[in-house]
Amino acid sequence: MDKIEIQKRMEKAIRLTAPGQPIRTALDMIIAGHLGALICVGDSENVLAAGNDGFPLNISFTSNRLFELSKMDGAIVIDDDMNQILRANFHLNPDPSLATNETGMRHRTAARMSVLTDAIVISVSARRAVVNVYVKGKSYEIQPVTEVMSSVNQLIATLQTTRSTLDRSLLRLTALELDDYVTLADITDIISSFEIMQQAKAELKSCIVKLGNQGKLVQMQLEQLAGASMDTEYDLMIRDYASESSQDNARRIRERFSEMTAYELSNPKSVAEVLGFDDLDEDSVMTPLGLRTLSRVSVVRDGVAEKIVDEYGSLQDLMGDLKKDPDRLGSVGVNNPAILADSLARMHGRKG
Repeated sequence: MDKIEIQKRMEKAIRLTAPGQPIRTALDMIIAGHLGALICVGDSENVLAAGNDGFPLNISFTSNRLFELSKMDGAIVIDDDMNQILRANFHLNPDPSLATNETGMRHRTAARMSVLTDAIVISVSARRAVVNVYVKGKSYEIQPVTEVMSSVNQLIATLQTTRSTLDRSLLRLTALELDDYVTLADITDIISSFEIMQQAKAELKSCIVKLGNQGKLVQMQLEQLAGASMDTEYDLMIRDYASESSQDNARRIRERFSEMTAYELSNPKSVAEVLGFDDLDEDSVMTPLGLRTLSRVSVVRDGVAEKIVDEYGSLQDLMGDLKKDPDRLGSVGVNNPAILADSLARMHGRKG
């Protein structure tokens, strides 16, 4: 099983044990009752082959039944669909030669069972009141909601601060673009802010999964601060300044930016290399295509900004031609060329 598949299974395990899920309700009851437990979910055939004894049950799964059965020693085996509890008080015998860094007997058994089978294995420590989830030997410790919310609050604060800074920077960038004086340093600062947003967004999404049914409000805040419109603006900005402006290339550039360190993202030369330039310094003037700025004008419908850029070549060439022949815009699908010309002029701080 490769890393991506293991990650997907771990995400499934986190969703399975999130607040609001039946198994999480049982786990909270087990912790409150100062009990321990070892629970195997899925890959039942191989799990049962790795143990013996216990009580065959084949009864419908409920949170209360799982809690009551955890009062006995041994493992509890549940089918993959979480419909039935198959065994209780089941004695597991995984291969002791399977490597694990766990120390407690229950956690060692859980880690080895996750390596031996494709089951999601959950271990509850009665002494430490800790719940660990294992997938293919990888461990995830379930955090209390209060701890997750503490991380959420920090991430929301980071998003709010960075979004405020980014909005100001993008407004300034538009003015600089219309004045034809954007430098590589300006672009580098904005890309760094976008990447801070992306990292905080990814971490917040992880927290939302952990919060289960308690994460709806956080999801709404995330959409408000860093939703699809922000992703679109980032894509358009990269296409504006990359040496090759296709959507596929913008996606590749964003992937490379996401892998860079904070130091690399703050280094104009490193950013220029990813954009496709190897002979620029921080004071080099960058000429945008104008996709981002044009997309902010209401009369420019979806897809029309690209047609304008194809027709004129760059935002500056468009600005230079507008006074001479504004009606030329009509040939590329702009229904109200005068409104577009006036909007760009107003952005530039002049009367239309």
